[in-house]
Amino acid sequence: MMASKLNQVRLLCSLLFSLFLLPLPAQTPVLATNQPAKAKPAARPPDFAGLHRYREANAKLSAPAPGENRIVFFGDSITEAWNRYHKEFFTGRPYFDRGISGQTTSQMVIRFRPDVIALKPKVVVILAGINDIAGNTGLATLEEIEGNLTSMVELAKANGIRVVLASALPADRLPWRRELPNPTEKILALNAWLKDYAAKNGCVYLDYFSAMADPQNAMKKELQEDAVHPNKAGYAVMEPLAEKAIAEASSAK
Repeated sequence: MMASKLNQVRLLCSLLFSLFLLPLPAQTPVLATNQPAKAKPAARPPDFAGLHRYREANAKLSAPAPGENRIVFFGDSITEAWNRYHKEFFTGRPYFDRGISGQTTSQMVIRFRPDVIALKPKVVVILAGINDIAGNTGLATLEEIEGNLTSMVELAKANGIRVVLASALPADRLPWRRELPNPTEKILALNAWLKDYAAKNGCVYLDYFSAMADPQNAMKKELQEDAVHPNKAGYAVMEPLAEKAIAEASSAK
């Protein structure tokens, strides 16, 4: 019996000794982390209102000279393209084009301070609304469009800037939103509001619509590029109308 116990002890010691001889499991080496991880370049935040578009040009612009009747044309692609179709209209006179293609009134009201007020114009000509009707930043009600236009007028008047409110141009379709119905009814309603609001609030109403519409209230074929945007002949119709409205606003008491 004594020999049996001794054999058991020897067997146990032998097993323990064998465990010490087994190789240790492989371990993942730990790399040194002395160097910081490469920082990813910061993504440029979206510029909803297009504040960067004219930032550099505005910074280079000096204050109006004494007696200078500076005019800002403020709007969307119809205004922006004007300077491309007929650059001479803006050359050699204190006329500044601050249009941005595709913009709605909700975007324009945000950039009104840097692109209009900061330039210290005598008059601002506001042309907007068609992109709201098209839903470029989400479908907007007429009340929302009118509210944004009202905010722009109030900002202008608070800063001593006289306002010309331009009618929306005629259009019977929206080429980039073919699924939407004919916008004529909304355009007519917006223009009726613009005319009434201008009369009641000391603004000049600039009626492009009547001069450019055909009997069906679409833009005349010879004046349009794509049902919404005027061509060079269209801008030739608009220019004397704008000049007359600017003169009226400039001479207002």
